[in-house]
Amino acid sequence: MPLHAATVFLSAFLLFLVQPILAKQILPWFGGAAIVWTTCMLFFQVILLAGYAYSHAVTTHLDSPRQNQVHLALLALSLALLPIIPAEHWKPLGDENPVARILLLLGATIGLPYFLLSTTSPLVQAWFAREFPGSSPYRLFALSNFASMLALLGYPFLFEPWLSSPDQSRGWSAAYALWVVVAGALAWRSRTLPPLARATPSAEQAAEPRPGPARLALWLALATLGSVMLLGVSNHLTQNVSSIPLLWVIPLAIYLATFILCFEGTRWYRRDAFLGFLVWITCVMAWFLADKRLQFELAWQVGVFAAGLFITCMFCHGELARLRPGPRHLTLFYLMVSVGGVLGGLLVGVAAPLLLPGYFELEIALVAVATLAFLLNRDRPGPVIAMFAAVVAFTAGALWYRLDRQAEDVVHAERNFYGVLRVKEVLAKAGDPETRYRSLVHGGILHGEQWMSEKYRRAATTYYKTGSGVGRAILAHEGKPIKVGVIGLGTGTLAAYGDADDTYRFYDINPAVVRVAKEHFSYLRDSAAKIEIVLGDARLALEREAPQGFDVLAVDAFSGDSIPVHLITLEAVGAYLRHLKPGGVIAFHVSNRFLDLKPVLLAIAGRHGLEYAYVHDKTEDGSTNSDWVLLTRHKPFILRPEIVEATEPVAPEPGWRLWTDDYNNLIQVWKR
Repeated sequence: MPLHAATVFLSAFLLFLVQPILAKQILPWFGGAAIVWTTCMLFFQVILLAGYAYSHAVTTHLDSPRQNQVHLALLALSLALLPIIPAEHWKPLGDENPVARILLLLGATIGLPYFLLSTTSPLVQAWFAREFPGSSPYRLFALSNFASMLALLGYPFLFEPWLSSPDQSRGWSAAYALWVVVAGALAWRSRTLPPLARATPSAEQAAEPRPGPARLALWLALATLGSVMLLGVSNHLTQNVSSIPLLWVIPLAIYLATFILCFEGTRWYRRDAFLGFLVWITCVMAWFLADKRLQFELAWQVGVFAAGLFITCMFCHGELARLRPGPRHLTLFYLMVSVGGVLGGLLVGVAAPLLLPGYFELEIALVAVATLAFLLNRDRPGPVIAMFAAVVAFTAGALWYRLDRQAEDVVHAERNFYGVLRVKEVLAKAGDPETRYRSLVHGGILHGEQWMSEKYRRAATTYYKTGSGVGRAILAHEGKPIKVGVIGLGTGTLAAYGDADDTYRFYDINPAVVRVAKEHFSYLRDSAAKIEIVLGDARLALEREAPQGFDVLAVDAFSGDSIPVHLITLEAVGAYLRHLKPGGVIAFHVSNRFLDLKPVLLAIAGRHGLEYAYVHDKTEDGSTNSDWVLLTRHKPFILRPEIVEATEPVAPEPGWRLWTDDYNNLIQVWKR
């Protein structure tokens, strides 16, 4: 029995530890987009399903010696794929389908080892049931989920801060090799066990009928809804701050905790109590999603949606535990649970970006959870049925309200791998067509505005006005041809500064942004400058390119909606400096509702020996205040009158830990 427990524990620990290890390594390759994690989750769920299907097939159709021969051969073969370090040739060039590339990358890097780890829990439980008839194997399932949660919670605190990404991969690979030895020993020991039907202690259990279609469908629905809630909450949280391991693992740890509690025994899931909790939490979550005023109350958002995820998953997984079969059909049960997990991943990671104009999958999941709770309680007294019907109506109404509000004043909307873009057109002053303007909104963040009238449409607006940090940096070079690099296209507003002999080179990873900037805004085509657009992650592109000789390089990617941390590290700034002229300037746009990024840049400036200036541009109505940090090797630039007059005092924080590609900490920069 200890060998069974050790094999399951180590496999589950490695199974979930590798997820943030690899996701973090490839995150910068795909622009730091929040959906990188969702896509990784989809891959891991698909492979988990394959592992469960394999376990069900071999325990059903192969005798014990043949099972173990096949498994031992696969274990030995998987060692050839170590260490699990993604190859450089998988880095995208800019025009690939990012979802497909991530899935292929992960398959080549971790596919077979992850597959074998995923087979462990159901396979070992089947072996356990054969070797110890009369003992419940579901305790091993709870142990598996406990180990998974330890791995997830341990990663951001025990592994990420202290080990480089390559060292994390090498350490994991060494632990995996140890697990292969342990798992191989157990497989060898189990080669002579009798089939499960003969090992089952009672005739009643041996004759347990196969679950029918209705029971299978219910298992599938409960597992799918739990998965959709997990991914929907993860998307909701990471879209507003950053796609970082800590914000990945908290929802996943909650999700796993509910599996642990529900399958450890019957004492944790009290059906009536959790149904009562479900009534109010679904309504509260729907309200928080529908009320725009609560959008940026991040502490409340994290608290409400973490609690909501826990309660909804306790309902889904508690009902699964209540409806679980005996040991004879446990591999089928796990197979259906895994199919539900994959289906949830496909709905959120593939179907939703294609079919939904915004991030509405969480609202739809709430409606579905409320509906399923209603259906499972339709035999209750009338007041209880009416209460659940009211919850369904309320959540559906909140979804409808948000859909209607999102469509207000929108002339174009689309969603892809990188998020949701909406172009809005409104009158600043009713009845005055001269005040008509368009805005580009990415998620909940403004990414630029343009006046539509011929008189004003070439004016730089919002964060890019002449008084802004980047406006002053560009105008400081006025009178001579300049070359400007811009990371983050937006509406292309900075092209408004371009003169006939200038070159403006824009980098953007999102093809939808490029298309929207060209079709719905005129900054690019109105500019007198030569306009160049590079599609793909800016840092990867700059690392591949020959030195560009920029007079100004604007880095504009940190306003919100999941900041790409890999663009604001020591190594990133080093890459930018390679592309500057001797007197060139890097202008970082650091306006952000949640994060204060100035200490990060000042620490990096100190390490690179750079001069800096912090420019805060305040508009009269406060609608588009902007914060810019200017970095340069050329001290006379910082001392120019137009820069000095706009500079506000700021100093490096003592003892600040430098942000690198291997270390960053958003808690450090959280605005309190």
